[in-house]
Amino acid sequence: MNKAITDGLVLMPPPFSAGLGLWSSEDGTPGSASYQGAANAAFVAADQDFGGCLELLKTQGTQKLRHMGQTPVQPGMYLRVTARVKALSGNLPSVRIAAWAGNAQGGNAGSVPQTGPAVALTAYGEVVTVQAIIGSGTRTGVTMAWGTEPAYAHVGLDLTGANGGVVRIDDIEVEDVTEVFLRNMLDVVDVRDFGARGDGVTNDYAAFVAADAAAAGRTVLVSGGTYRIGANLTIASPVRFQGTLVMEEATRLALLQNYDLATYARAFGDETQGFRKALQVLFHSIDHVTLDLNGRRVDISAPVDVAALAGLTGGSFAQRRLITNGQIGARNSAAWDDTVVTSEATYSTAQPYLLTAVANVANIPVGARVSGMGVARETYVRAVNVAAGTVELSLPPGFTPGTRVYTFTRYKYLLDFSGFGRLDKFELTDIEFQGDGRASTVMLPPSGTIFRVHGCVFNKPKDRAITSIGTGCQGMLIDECQFLSNEQGVRVQDRTTVCLNVNANDVKLRDNRCVRFAHFAVMHGSGHMFIGNHFFHGDAESPGVRRAGVVLSGINIKTLITGNYVDNCFIEMTNEREPDPNWVSQFSFGGLTITGNIFTVNDVVPSFSWLVVTPCGSGHFIQGLSITGNTFRTLNGTIDRVEKVDTTWAVLEYSRFRNIVVQGNNFNGITSAMHNPVTVSHQQNTAATTWAVDGSAALPFGGWARHVQAVVAEGSITTPAPGATTRFDMPYVQLEQGPERKLINLRWPVAVLGRVQVTLRVDAPV
Repeated sequence: MNKAITDGLVLMPPPFSAGLGLWSSEDGTPGSASYQGAANAAFVAADQDFGGCLELLKTQGTQKLRHMGQTPVQPGMYLRVTARVKALSGNLPSVRIAAWAGNAQGGNAGSVPQTGPAVALTAYGEVVTVQAIIGSGTRTGVTMAWGTEPAYAHVGLDLTGANGGVVRIDDIEVEDVTEVFLRNMLDVVDVRDFGARGDGVTNDYAAFVAADAAAAGRTVLVSGGTYRIGANLTIASPVRFQGTLVMEEATRLALLQNYDLATYARAFGDETQGFRKALQVLFHSIDHVTLDLNGRRVDISAPVDVAALAGLTGGSFAQRRLITNGQIGARNSAAWDDTVVTSEATYSTAQPYLLTAVANVANIPVGARVSGMGVARETYVRAVNVAAGTVELSLPPGFTPGTRVYTFTRYKYLLDFSGFGRLDKFELTDIEFQGDGRASTVMLPPSGTIFRVHGCVFNKPKDRAITSIGTGCQGMLIDECQFLSNEQGVRVQDRTTVCLNVNANDVKLRDNRCVRFAHFAVMHGSGHMFIGNHFFHGDAESPGVRRAGVVLSGINIKTLITGNYVDNCFIEMTNEREPDPNWVSQFSFGGLTITGNIFTVNDVVPSFSWLVVTPCGSGHFIQGLSITGNTFRTLNGTIDRVEKVDTTWAVLEYSRFRNIVVQGNNFNGITSAMHNPVTVSHQQNTAATTWAVDGSAALPFGGWARHVQAVVAEGSITTPAPGATTRFDMPYVQLEQGPERKLINLRWPVAVLGRVQVTLRVDAPV
């Protein structure tokens, strides 16, 4: 590339024949002395070696010769200055190329080298060629590396050494030799051409900024070397890395045209550091929304505190951001070890989200799981107030107040968002998280909405796959993900891992597959949707213990469970979190729709059930429950019932059952199917005025016979023989009969016998 041709730049100084007034004996700047009429200078028209040339007597310690015109200098351009000199008489001097560097303001760029290497003249009449290359970049062969400050030069040479010698100097030549240094200059701009040194010590920030500004759509090339960048750097142009960068932890690199893991990995020479730097800037640029991992694997040795990395600890971020398309794994490291703290604290049901008088409070980490006597499942530390000695909890831990010792266990997560104050609309898609039994995978922020996880694989999380420590799960979307436990070969009763927990409302779990965790989902709040999931949690034992796949700890949860495959686990409704678990006037269990699911189980004891209600206080009941169109099937044995009440803490108040629909279900391998309403065929073979009709085997959750919808005679109702006559009387009904209130009586005016179809309900009319 030749700027003299492409840009029309005038680089060559005029010949000496044009007049010695164009040549200065000083710096060549305006007003400096020229050689016109000087006693020690003359133009020689015909030299046998040079043709026209300058004859000069050296009279000063450094005899200067500078062209008084300005030779333009530009970033990325390299100029070769050539002078041919011979000594005629007197002392033999040394000669060197020299140039005065002028900046855009007309001053001298004094920080740059302005002389080349000196060459000694050793014989009279011998022609010696002296050269130097002036350029912006520090490159092999560049004699004077000027960076980007100089805008022009007064080129020439110096004679040094003893005075008294006479020399002749041929016309000085200046050539553009840029193409010697730059490969493929048509589409790249090299940061070295703008003064970057790449020595790992010099701050090359300004050179990168200048190169990016000059690129004008071309690619910025970071050629071989190690470049220290001392400030936040944004490169708007396409960029290609041959060398690598060194930056402080808090210093950000934004590559607006190449925002992907592959580029950042090349920029830092390491995929882990590249991932951290790319993730860091995700929160600081409006020019990119998605961090593409390029289908690559990133192995990290310690949890990534995303808020701290982004410099947003305690802060909020509400713009949509996405990480996609790759794998994040855990290297073997002690950094994944749990932090466990035991401490005495006081819990009062009057302050259900707070532990007070917490000993050793400063050592309790945010995000730790709280365990101890009376603590509900999946209770976490949301915040710690050291000054007040209090710990704020994700949810009320239960109904057991008092002062006791609690255990706080902080699991370590590949991606930990707990440092944010609030984070909205963050997304993870098409990522495989490799916990490898070393690390848990994702911890949500303490508050925020619409955290989305789609198409991800959570492989062998050590303790938890997705953990919520506050309300950062509000409106969360988890779709088409696969959760593979680290406890595949562990007995159900010995498993400790949990796939996910939820504290807030409106979570959608759709088309996920979850394998052999202790629980699939521990859910508080309401408005949830389980659609198309397959979660199975069995083991190889026969008969085996089974645990809840889904735990619903809210009350009246307005939740639907539709089209799922519930395999070797059950759905549990509990109020274990209520500070006062007794019913007073609040909603009770209900608001749940279970429709079109497949329930299966194998190798279990007959007492197993798929639907379990666990009341933890008195007075609770079921209101608004729909169980329709499901298939229930056992393998390798039978079970007693599909549903049951866990009476460990309390029983249900059957007199308050309302709005329960159980119909259209299929039952295989179940001794007693459930229905509501249930139609019972009663055959009365002995004439009586009172017929006791028993539908208890089919009434859901052991409920009472509280309502009769219909009584239909099947054939005639007659008095006994002899003299049997057909009766057309209607009986009246007595509800809730028998010691357990599960029977109804049909009362006839006279003793009769026959068959009737009676439709019973476990709930009262709405």
